[in-house]
Amino acid sequence: MRSNSMMKFSSYKAVSLLWFLLIMAGLVAQVQSSPCTSTFFSALVQLIPCRAAVAPFSPIPPSDSCCNALKALGQPCLCVLVNGPPISGVDRNMASQLPDKCTANFEPCDIM
Repeated sequence: MRSNSMMKFSSYKAVSLLWFLLIMAGLVAQVQSSPCTSTFFSALVQLIPCRAAVAPFSPIPPSDSCCNALKALGQPCLCVLVNGPPISGVDRNMASQLPDKCTANFEPCDIM
């Protein structure tokens, strides 16, 4: 029993490490191809005030603090988030609509 549990744990660790490496490789490629000066994670943290507005099927409009955070973050970093790895609880289409809803003069992101 003990060796079976250890094999499952070891397999889980290997799969988790593989996913982590794949995501990080994708993030590096995203950052290298974009003039965004924030990391993926810091850009994500900056947009925490927008969480309710980008939740799937959310009728909640973006708040003033969300729009201010979006404008401070900028279009290149928003595109990095929209085109990055999936983010739990975030609808990419709703996130890409934030500039229009916040009257930010951003070019649309090319969704990959």
